[in-house]
Order: sequence, then structure tokens, then C-alpha cells
Amino acid sequence: MIRPMVIFPPVIFMSLAVLFYLGLARSDPDALPSTFIGQLAPQVLVTPLGPDAPFAAADLQKPGVKIVNFWASWCQPCRAEHPQLIALQAMGVPVYGVNYKDEATDALGFLVEMGTPYEKMGQDRQGRMALEWGVYGVPETFVIDGVGKVLLRWAGPIAARNLENDILPTIAQAEALASK
Repeated sequence: MIRPMVIFPPVIFMSLAVLFYLGLARSDPDALPSTFIGQLAPQVLVTPLGPDAPFAAADLQKPGVKIVNFWASWCQPCRAEHPQLIALQAMGVPVYGVNYKDEATDALGFLVEMGTPYEKMGQDRQGRMALEWGVYGVPETFVIDGVGKVLLRWAGPIAARNLENDILPTIAQAEALASK
């Protein structure tokens, strides 16, 4: 007869090992989930940054895929990802910028220095829009489809490999679905 106390510890150990494995086996352990994937983008709550009018919710519901990028002049990773945003702009993808908790003069100086990838932009001085969108920190980028739904959330700077492996395939898939 097998005693329960002999079987119980190995069963507990194996159960914990399976749980740990499943937790570590995610495809991207650094990915931060978003409850907005497949949902309409949250509210656009920005004030003007510079002389032009800021973007609005209606801009996100226009046909075609677009990008919403949260950034700040004081953010070093934002500097690192900036060439990828310029590349998206050069490909004809509209990029909308949300300047997060920044001084307007600093933000505009950053864009003079680095170039402006944004079709339209606005300032989120108090961080309210970022809170509504579930932003953890800057930079953070969202891919939005032609009806205003969130397709992808990218937390952290977009590196060239992320652009090629994650952002561009999401854009291509959305464009293919829209053309059907």
C-alpha cells in the first residue's frame, strides 16, 4: 500500500513546476497586456502643442491604419525609438503624438532637434490621457485600425527589429483585412 505522504510531495512539486513553466513560456515575457486590444481606442484628451490643432478621436476613426505614440523630451528611450517613428511616417503611416507630462518648450525643442514624425500631436500635461489608455510609461505606442480599434500596444521603445517583426506585420494584416 502506498502512503499518501510519499506521493503528496512529488505531486505538489510537479504541479508547481508546470505552473512556473507555463508562466515563463509566454512568447514575449516583457509584453504588457492591454484590455483595449480589439476595442475602440479610449478618449483623446490632449491640448494643443505648438500652433496647430491637436488630433482628436475623429482622426483615429479615419480609414487606414495609424499609430498613436506617447513620448516626452526628457525620455531617453523616446530618443532611441524616434528613427522608427520617422520611418513609419516615411512609409505613409500617420503617426499621432501624445507629449506626456512635459514642458511645451522642451517638447517642441526635441522635435526641432530630432524631426517631427507626427501628422498631428497634442500635449497630455497632467497624464490623464495616458491613464485612460493604460500607459505604464513612455515611450508607448498603439497601432489603431481604420475604424479606431486598438490592434497592438507596444510598451517601451520601438527598435528596428520590433518595427520589422511586430509593428509592420500588424499594419500589413490590418491593411489586408480592410481591403477585403
